Order: sequence, then C-alpha cells, then structure tokens
Amino acid sequence: MDSTMAALTAPDGMLALGSVERFGVKLPTIAAAPPALSYYFAHYANEHRDAVFLVSGAERLTFGEVYAAAERTARALVGGYGITKGDRVGIAMRNSPSWIVLYMGIVMAGGVATLLNGWWQAEELETAIGEVDCALVFADPPRVKRLAQIAALRAPVVEIDDSRPLAEALAQVLAKDDYTADLPLLGPEDHATILFTSGSTGQSKGALSEHRAIVQGIFNYLGQAMMMVGIATAQGNPPVGQPVTLLTIPLFHITGEVPVFLQSFAMGRKLVLMPKWDAGEAMRLIQAEGVTYFVGVPLMSFEILNHPDRANYDLSTVTDFAAGGAPRPVDHVRRIDEEMAGSDGKGGAPLIGYGLTETNAVGTGNWRSNYLAKPNSAGRPGAPLVDLAILDDAGHLVDQGQRGEVCIRSICNFKEYWNRPDATAAAFTADGYFRTGDIGYLDEDGYLFIVDRKKDIIIRGGENISCQEVEAA
Repeated sequence: MDSTMAALTAPDGMLALGSVERFGVKLPTIAAAPPALSYYFAHYANEHRDAVFLVSGAERLTFGEVYAAAERTARALVGGYGITKGDRVGIAMRNSPSWIVLYMGIVMAGGVATLLNGWWQAEELETAIGEVDCALVFADPPRVKRLAQIAALRAPVVEIDDSRPLAEALAQVLAKDDYTADLPLLGPEDHATILFTSGSTGQSKGALSEHRAIVQGIFNYLGQAMMMVGIATAQGNPPVGQPVTLLTIPLFHITGEVPVFLQSFAMGRKLVLMPKWDAGEAMRLIQAEGVTYFVGVPLMSFEILNHPDRANYDLSTVTDFAAGGAPRPVDHVRRIDEEMAGSDGKGGAPLIGYGLTETNAVGTGNWRSNYLAKPNSAGRPGAPLVDLAILDDAGHLVDQGQRGEVCIRSICNFKEYWNRPDATAAAFTADGYFRTGDIGYLDEDGYLFIVDRKKDIIIRGGENISCQEVEAA
C-alpha cells in the first residue's frame, strides 16, 4: 500500500502533492484537486455525463441530467430566491435525487449547504436553523409538518415532494430559473457546508467547512480508492464496469455526504438510493443493480449476514463491505471474509473507516487482509493528507503504545463552529490538531486502536447522542 501511494503522490504522479499553510504549519494538499465544489461538479459531471448516476425506484438519472438540474437550481436560487454568497440554505429531507440536486445547486449558487438532521423534531430544527440563521429551508412533507410547529421560524420554507420524479419534485424551484443570473466564482476559502455535531455539551454545533477542505477530503478518499485499484490490478483482479454503491446512510451525515455522494462524481459511480433501511430490500438491490461497494453502520452488514434469505440473492458483485460510525465486532469481521466472498473466492472483504464531521470524514482506514490481521483496529491514517497524533491533556505526544486523545491534522479539517469561537479554539491545538474526544493508542505498525471516549456520547445506529440529552429527556 505504501509504495502504491508513494507512486501516486510523487511529483510526476496523478496525485502529486502541494501545500497550504494553516495554524502556521504547511499542510499537504493534492495539487490536482479543483479549488471549489462548483468546478469539481462541472468537470466530472461532464466527463461521465451519459453514465447513470442516480437510481431511485423506477427513476434513473445520468450525471449530465443531474448537473443540468443543479445548474438550473443554482440560477433559481440566485435570481429567484435572492441567495447571495455565504447565505445558509437548509436541507431538511430524506435521501432523494432532489436532496442531491438541491445540495449541488446551493453550493454552486455560493450558498452554504446546511444539512439538517432528518431525525430531528421541531425543537431541534428550530435551534439549528436559528443557530446559523438560514435564509431559506428546503423540506420534504414530514419535515414541513415539523417546521410548521415553529411559531417563531423566520426562514421561508419551500416544500419538496421528493416522492415525485425529480422534475416534478423541483418544479416550483426550477420555475424560478433565471437564465440571466450570474453564478458566483468560488474560491477555496469560500464557505461551503454546515453539518451539525452532537457534542458532550448536549447541544449540536454547526461545523462550517470551506470548499477546499471538502474537495481535498474527496481527493484523499479518491487516492485511497486508486491505491486499492492499483493493488487489485497488480494482483490480476482489476475492477470491471461501472462502480456502484448502495446509499444506505443519511446524506446529512458526513459519511453519506463526502466519501459516498461527493466522491462518486470523480469515480463515475452509480448511487442506488433506498428510502429506508431494510436488509431484504438491500440484497434485492445489490443483485439487481450489481452493487460493487457496500457501506453502512456495522449493524447493516450484520443484518445481511444473518438474513434468512441471503442464499437466495447473488451478492458476489460486492468487493467490500465497509462500515463506520461505530466499532465492528471481531466475529463480524471474520464472518464477512468467510461468508461473503464470491464463488471465485474474491470480493466480499471487510473494511472500516474512522472519521468525524469536523474532519470531513477523513481519518483512518483498515482494509481487507490488514483488517483481518488487526480486527479491533480503526486502521492507519488516511494517506496522503492525514497526520494523526496521540496527545496528552497538555497537547504533548505520548509514547508509542500509550493512551491519549486521538487528534487529527489535515487540510480537510473544518474551519470553525458557527458563531462559537470559544468552542472552536478548544477544539484545536495551537499547531492545528483537531481534538476528537476519543481515547486511543497507536501500535508498532502505526495502527489506531480506540479504547474509550473522553466525551459523553452514546452511539445508536451510527447516530451520536449526547448523554446530557438523554438525561434531560
């Protein structure tokens, strides 16, 4: 893996490195990455324009069709809704093609895509929308009902019936398309997204990221994907056909947003959407759409493993069963390897990743045979951009094998908690390491083992829930 990544990031490699200074430190960047999401979408949507991008029930949309709808949405936001650069625009919806097009349109218009948790009730929605002062909120019918309970809500709400095909769902938005509207030129330091974190304080904070951080995060994941393709090709097992992922996790969470949704543009990857999780339906879609990569919380792949109808489906196209958001039991790791390989003995390998909202999902990864060898480990730092350190309470490095706080430094890290300078300052060391709140250690091979939490958080199905929130309920 190391030699393959070194070749990719060499001065003449596909992912040659540059640098940007932050916190007085030169942080590595991938030089080929575009400066903002708007350029990223335009380039890769054109490159893959005729390939199917989204499958949602009977609806199938190409990259070109999705980009065209997003461009019209962006012009409507600027010319019809009056959105200007830096305005926060909320999305309170379940996964759908409409969600994806709205996200793209918001950032292309220069707005800040503000991803509101679909599980939130009225009080939580009110707090988050007020916290960041949304100029506009798009919501599907269930979330519209919750928002209607907020008497003091100032932000206009646009209802999107995402049960309809894309053109119908967005009809009222697209009707405001202003062909004379100029979309802003965006740079790496322009604001792009706000996602909300569940901290130990019990109140979610809005984590603001710039365009550069997100695009670099995408390319860091892309580098790891290219590394695995290179290794598979060298072993005589190159990937064939279009990559396909089943979208099982919420787009309002960082894993759904960055490594799954956004990375798919560069890969030309098809996303198959599910309205809600069901293991039986997931297996049907895997077989029908030739899904090559599965990712979800560990419970999802565990339910597939234990499903009484698993033998009735051909799941052999899946090369990796990835997980994140919670630890995966050791027995689960070994069962995936033993039971999910295809008839040729290839594929169905276990994978786990560790990252946070504040790191734009970038952190560590543990793959295939390495994961089997160290099934309790979250893996090694994600090359080429991640610098991971284990620090004591004073911010000093601890000795190898000693426990301390897991801290991550990279250009992919978020900028700040919205309007919370004290919380932002507390989240970083002076030299730019983000304090994750997790306790862990690095073994002699540089693999991370997470052993405890410094913060009071309960993980339920990949959702972080503050203990204070539970106690107050």
